Amino acid sequence: MRAQFVLSEIGVGLRRNLTMTFAVIVSVALSLALLGGALLAREQVNSMKGFWYDKVQVSIYLCNENDAESDPNCARGAVTAQQKRQIKADLDKLDIVETVYHESAEQAYKHYREQFKDSPLADSLTPDQMQESYRVKLKDPTKFEVISTAFSGREGVQEVQDQRNLLENLFRMLEGMNFAALGLMGLMLVVALLLIVNTVRVAAFSRRRETGIMRLVGASSFYIQMPFIAEAAFAGLLGATGATVLLVVGRYFLIDAGLSLAEQMPLIDFIGWDALLKVLPLVFVVGVLMPALAAFITLRKYLKV
Repeated sequence: MRAQFVLSEIGVGLRRNLTMTFAVIVSVALSLALLGGALLAREQVNSMKGFWYDKVQVSIYLCNENDAESDPNCARGAVTAQQKRQIKADLDKLDIVETVYHESAEQAYKHYREQFKDSPLADSLTPDQMQESYRVKLKDPTKFEVISTAFSGREGVQEVQDQRNLLENLFRMLEGMNFAALGLMGLMLVVALLLIVNTVRVAAFSRRRETGIMRLVGASSFYIQMPFIAEAAFAGLLGATGATVLLVVGRYFLIDAGLSLAEQMPLIDFIGWDALLKVLPLVFVVGVLMPALAAFITLRKYLKV
């Protein structure tokens, strides 16, 4: 009987404040969708870091005749055959080195032409202007400093470059976008909380006669508050359901179909459905508990029981 009464009160309360309840549902859905999207974006960035950091190499660029005239690191002239053999031998001795690949000036020129064939500079370059290099894959990419210390400033070496540095700006931009999404999510949560508080206040005021009668007949505070808390929790549950739909549809159309980013960007290791399934329980927990807790705190102040 009590459960039936609580359920009937929930239905009455939702119908009385239909417009505000709908606003609560929409704001909760949007804020939770942003929360889920931000968590998935962080997971994607971490996945990309692991994917690309495992593939990055350390490049040891060797001096050529042109560098000898313009770069102080190559002031002693172009790299000699003896210096190249010594660099290769020293690299092979290091335990942290997994593989070493030598790229000649001709190969570097060919790769440049393939990658930047539409660039106006491609036609003006010649193979002798390109640099030879050793491309070193490390067992642990974080050990770059060992290579840099051992080979920077050596005769015949123009520069030691860690490809991770080329990716840092991209990852910083992605993380900045993620923080922006979290900030917007926080703003939407504040809006949702304000709507929940106002909805509960209006509901408590419009039903003050009923709650007064319940108090006179000996109903407990929890029993009187339960319909209001359940209404907020139910609205949050609907909002969480809406957020789930947005996340599932967004992930499907962005990656699996429609825009099909997975096909347009085959070099990016996109997160799978399992990552989304890990986020959804948190979305539902926050969607139900946040409105319920907000309603409980509001009732302690505005519902004198």
